[in-house]
Amino acid sequence: MDSAAQEAPVVYSGQFGDYTITTGDRRGVVLYRMGLMVAALAFGVGTGLALGFNQNPTLVQLISILYTVFWLGLGLSLATIHIYLVPLHRLLQGFWLVGGLASLALAHGIDGPLAQTVIDQPQVLWGLGFTFAALTGICFKEAVCFDRVETKLLTPLVPLLLLGHLFGGLPLAVKQGLLVAWAILFLVFALRKAVQPIVPDIGDKSVFAYLKGAKSVNSANP
Repeated sequence: MDSAAQEAPVVYSGQFGDYTITTGDRRGVVLYRMGLMVAALAFGVGTGLALGFNQNPTLVQLISILYTVFWLGLGLSLATIHIYLVPLHRLLQGFWLVGGLASLALAHGIDGPLAQTVIDQPQVLWGLGFTFAALTGICFKEAVCFDRVETKLLTPLVPLLLLGHLFGGLPLAVKQGLLVAWAILFLVFALRKAVQPIVPDIGDKSVFAYLKGAKSVNSANP
């Protein structure tokens, strides 16, 4: 009897009722964090290589491959992140997809590695930039939900660097400094998420249930 009590799921009190945390919920959070870690590591290594950028074809190609790994890791996170507002969640996933399609089109439509093209032709960020807009959305969500300093800094830093490169308003030294700051803060973000308790990342499941129920009622009563 004591064993059964120990195995009974913990019941949490949410805003719209009680709920329990399932194994699937926990697995989703683990995958979300894994995606962030993969993306952060790929971005960090790519940044390190980019700072020593010397037109070496192999090096430039490796940076492009690391971007692909970053994009895939970000996609895993966006597939498993918990966001109460479904339209916002779908918007971020749409940004990620558009950025990936733009990357694929450029990779097959240009001569040379993608990384070199981004440096030489900043206007390609009109397409690739959607990937980083999705990352900014994740950072904003984390800043609002968990009040994390690193995500508060990343939320304006990412668009500042991209827009600065796109419109040519930032000196090279400033862009390099912002890139390093981005890589470091992103890694700090991923590492801190790795040790954060899992339950807060799942959120209040009663809110998800309420919003889902409200949507069903609205669909049934146009």
